Amino acid sequence: MRVFITGGTGLIGTAVVAELLAAGHSVTALARSDASAASAQAAGADVLRGGLTDLEVLRTGSERADGVIHLAFGNDFNSPEALAKAVAEEGAALATLGDTLVGTDRPLVTVSGTPHVAGRASTEEDSLPTDGPVGGRSQSVSRALALASRGVRSSAVRLPRTVHNQGRGGFAGLLADIARRTGVAGYPGDGAQRWPAVHALDAAVLFRLALEKAPAGSSWHAVADEGDAVCDIAAVIGRRLDLPVTSVPQDRFGPLGPIFATDQPSSSGRTRTALGWEPTHPSLLDDLENIEA
Repeated sequence: MRVFITGGTGLIGTAVVAELLAAGHSVTALARSDASAASAQAAGADVLRGGLTDLEVLRTGSERADGVIHLAFGNDFNSPEALAKAVAEEGAALATLGDTLVGTDRPLVTVSGTPHVAGRASTEEDSLPTDGPVGGRSQSVSRALALASRGVRSSAVRLPRTVHNQGRGGFAGLLADIARRTGVAGYPGDGAQRWPAVHALDAAVLFRLALEKAPAGSSWHAVADEGDAVCDIAAVIGRRLDLPVTSVPQDRFGPLGPIFATDQPSSSGRTRTALGWEPTHPSLLDDLENIEA
């Protein structure tokens, strides 16, 4: 299958490209910069130059492909305005990718987060929240899944709050970055809230499986660890960085503070049964032992 991918040179995308190529697919990666283009080519992918806001470039990539995987998202979480801009840009990009595939029965695999459900671990059947700082992303994904009725084999891989590899990535990676910057391995509240997690190499396998065989309009959970307490995550970060570990005010985490403070375990039982996905790589707490000061 000829696959067009956005976000193919990030921590998750790099793993997805490698997984696709190893499975015999060919890959064309969207690349905004010379460095991203060189990285994609070194991995064995072809390159289409452009960014997430270059909608005609996205249309061209989709038209030439047998399937599309969308991973790209802005990484500026420093202000509500920057986050809102990233959400809006992604929404326009995903709409363009989806509209291009209407009537083709080709797969479109997009990404979202696992939802929060009060009092229990969320499942694949639970709806995505459409409010809060990133609620717009859920709305974009829901519109993409609705394209199932218009001849697009759309599906969504819901990623947990931390997708990690070698101690980097996700919310745990952000906690480590904040700890380096502030000198404290902090967590909001009492730290008992749980975050689900998955190794990037395991998530990559699920993206490939969704591309190859997920039914139209379906959602899947890339969850290996159902929920690690944030205080336990911070404890490993503090030990690895030789920093004190303590609770800090929620507003220290900027616009992501409310999400950081939420208990949000998640399960992947249906995903494992239906798609035959089984995580094999290190858990989050084990992988955080790779953090370097």
